[in-house]
Parts: sequence; C-alpha cells; structure tokens
Amino acid sequence: MDVKISAKDVAALRRETGAGMMDCKKALTEAGGDIEAAKDILRKKGQKLSAKRADRDAKEGVVIALASSDGTKGIVINLSSETDFVAKNADFIALAQKVADITLEAFPSSLDDLLATDFGNGVSIGDKVTEYMGVIGEKVEVKKYEHLESDMVVPYIHAGYRRGVLIGLNKAGDFADAGKNVAMQVAAMNPIAVDKGDVDTSVVEKEIEIGKELARNEGKPEAMLDKIAMGRLNKFYKESTLLNQEYVKGSGKETVSAYLKGIDNDLTVTAFRHVGLGS
Repeated sequence: MDVKISAKDVAALRRETGAGMMDCKKALTEAGGDIEAAKDILRKKGQKLSAKRADRDAKEGVVIALASSDGTKGIVINLSSETDFVAKNADFIALAQKVADITLEAFPSSLDDLLATDFGNGVSIGDKVTEYMGVIGEKVEVKKYEHLESDMVVPYIHAGYRRGVLIGLNKAGDFADAGKNVAMQVAAMNPIAVDKGDVDTSVVEKEIEIGKELARNEGKPEAMLDKIAMGRLNKFYKESTLLNQEYVKGSGKETVSAYLKGIDNDLTVTAFRHVGLGS
C-alpha cells in the first residue's frame, strides 16, 4: 500500500536536513513516511557519494574563526567543498557557522572528537556533514580544525571566508584591534612561529646548512661560513617569525613586537593558529 507523504512532513525533513523538496519527498517515500528513517536514507546517500569521491580534492569551502564570549578560547574550522559555487551558497555557509558554534561550545581536542560531537537530535557533526553531501551531490568535509586558549583570544576571518586566524595574547584588555591587526599580519605574511625560540630545531639546522652551502657556492672562505650562515638565519627569523616580522601596517621600520609594545609595554603574542583554503 502506498504511503501518502504530507507536505508538512516534507517541510519538516527539509528544515532538519537542508535537503531539497524532491530529495526529501523521495527519502520519505522510500522510508514509508518515517522521518528518522528518511534522514538515514539521506545520510547513506552521502556515504555512498563520499566513497565514490574519496579521491576528489575539496579545495574550496569556507573558514570560520570564533572566540568565546569571555575571550579566553577560540576555534577555527575549514568546511571544504569541491566547487566555489557550493562554497558561496547561503545554506553551506550557515552549516559551517553552526558547526563552528557547536565546536566552540564543545571545544573538542581533535578533529576526530569534533566529528563525533553532537550536532543535534543525536546526530554527530560528521554524520550531518555526510548527510549534507547527499543533499548537494559533491564532496564536503570538515577538513581542518584548530583551537587555542590564552588570556585573550582574538579571531579574524580574512578575504570572504578564505582564511581564519586566532591570535592568543598574554593579557586581557582593550586589545581587540591590536589582536585583529596581528591576525591580519599572520594571514598576509604566513609566519611559521611566534618567535625565534619557537622554530623547530630541524628547521633551524636546515637553514644553517642552506646558508653555508650558498656561501660556499659564492666562493666564500670556509672560515667565514658559520658567520655568514648565522647572518642568513637572522634574516630568516625576521621574515618567518611573527614577532620579528616587519609590521605590514606600520611605517616599514617597526616589528610586530614593537607595535604591540607601543600599545602596552608587556603585551605580546603567546600563540597563533592559521587555517586557509587548500593549505
């Protein structure tokens, strides 16, 4: 016997899943009118699509950065898609925003924990994203997740959701503008660490060896190689560590560290997180 699917049930399923009207009606028909079973059908459709498109790279999407109301913790996520068309869709952006809101509240310690976090009605974030794949017909995933705790965390979303940055400051206060300016610095200049001492030893050793080799190839005496390599290492620190970089919004002579000290003599960055599309 055919089950009559009411417009009310179709609308309810659409409201809960974001699926199109015809997709909802088909799922409800297949499920015999059972809304929960229809959700599973949409989810399975997404799982099949996920397996089919496992080798496809989802390089588009949106990046959302948020901080808690007390400003002591923040998260940044990348919900990725295959196409720019999907990334600019209002429903997709709304899904990313809701995932970010839930993530900030739950503050999971890893991406796996994020995917297992409850999205609502007993459905995990991972299952909700899979369900959404079945709705739009292309690969979607929470590709990256970073989190940060500090005395003050300032979030920044750059260039139409294409990059997200969290800046951790060592003290709370009226420093939101300063934090945003430093976050813009991170988005523009992509430093690898906060300060010299935060650069991985293997990176430092590699830079020293490169410096020596370049000097050797230029015909410099062996006795001078170490000194020349250390000079190049200092240049590397100025270009690649946040506090030692030239402050891009400044006069051209001021470092990020000096900019912060000009606001408050004790103010500095404790950590940062940077997530960009396709990186």
